[in-house]
Amino acid sequence: MAAAAGTARQAGAAPRVGLLYDLRMLAHAPAGKKEKETPERLRAIWRKLAAEGVTSRCVGMRAKVAKEKYIASVHARKHVDLIRKISSKDSSDLKKTAKKFDSVYFSKGSSESAFLAAGSVIEVAEKVAAGELSSAIALVRPPGHHAEHSKPMGFCLFNNVAIAANYLLNERPDLGINKILIVDWDVHHGNGTQNMFYSDPRVLFFSVHRYDYGRFYPYEADASHVFIGDETGRGYNINVPWEHAKCGDADYVAAWDHVLLPVAEAFDPDIILLSAGFDAARGDHMGDCCITPNGYALLLTKLLGFAKGRIVMALEGGYNPESIANSVCACAKVLLGDKFTLNSPEMQPFESTWRVIQMVRDELKAYWPVLSSKLPENVSLRSTPLSLRSTPSY
Repeated sequence: MAAAAGTARQAGAAPRVGLLYDLRMLAHAPAGKKEKETPERLRAIWRKLAAEGVTSRCVGMRAKVAKEKYIASVHARKHVDLIRKISSKDSSDLKKTAKKFDSVYFSKGSSESAFLAAGSVIEVAEKVAAGELSSAIALVRPPGHHAEHSKPMGFCLFNNVAIAANYLLNERPDLGINKILIVDWDVHHGNGTQNMFYSDPRVLFFSVHRYDYGRFYPYEADASHVFIGDETGRGYNINVPWEHAKCGDADYVAAWDHVLLPVAEAFDPDIILLSAGFDAARGDHMGDCCITPNGYALLLTKLLGFAKGRIVMALEGGYNPESIANSVCACAKVLLGDKFTLNSPEMQPFESTWRVIQMVRDELKAYWPVLSSKLPENVSLRSTPLSLRSTPSY
């Protein structure tokens, strides 16, 4: 069935795109106004998709609660128990417990939302892998890519994409998913996902993110380009760490064309799981980068050439309601087969982008010979503004 789905997309048949949205995940809500990760993020996306007629063109889906054994495949039992029980605490205990962790909050709806988010990504990934859907979008929260094996972190309670990847590889061998490409374009490094598959050659993990020489969240050295995996997984972890803010369409397209796409072709994944954070979008001050909606559409279009177009988008970050709504809508239309035109205001990558890409290629070329060739010369580059320049701090 999976092969048939890919063939159908190539032959021009209308793609079946799953769209999962469930009001129950809005129950995870902060008590105050200072938190950025709020239910309004999902509401804004849904309003935009409905207004553009996208919702009626997709296969609507509801969330399913993840079984604990699937969550425990990547998280410590103590961590699973914490999230399962957290919503039974009173408000003072919720705040006290949250303070033990880095940038998380808990509410009366947190437990249910976390289990639903994890179950949702499993559900859509399974249907795409089985060929029942050509691709899918899981509008889930809380997000997941910062969640580590033993602790929540950075708004993330369970690592939704990692749980789904492990499920496909180890629980459903009948689906024939033996190699998974995880692409994380959230503006923050996907530290949790990286650590969960760091020695696993079945998973090629690619994260492009602001790093700022370790000065950007999550402020960890392992977001650097020199962290490429361990043991049999060496070469299967790829970090493209931007040195400063304001990276946009041209910078991301360059990373795709000169790092991700050549390696993806050599890896030949069976499915792509996209940790789709939109906090690198123009207008999102959390990331202070400049990807346009059609810039995201182009990045996604380039990925459709792999894995027979089987892509699962799982929402991660993105904290400007207008930016995230416009970006998700552009991506949804790509999956539905709509055409678009990229009219980016600036299509010259930064000089720093070219340097970072060369460093990444040099680090990985022993594992991916396709990266051994020289980068194109005489490329028009933007100089980095003085206000963005910084020096390494190690």
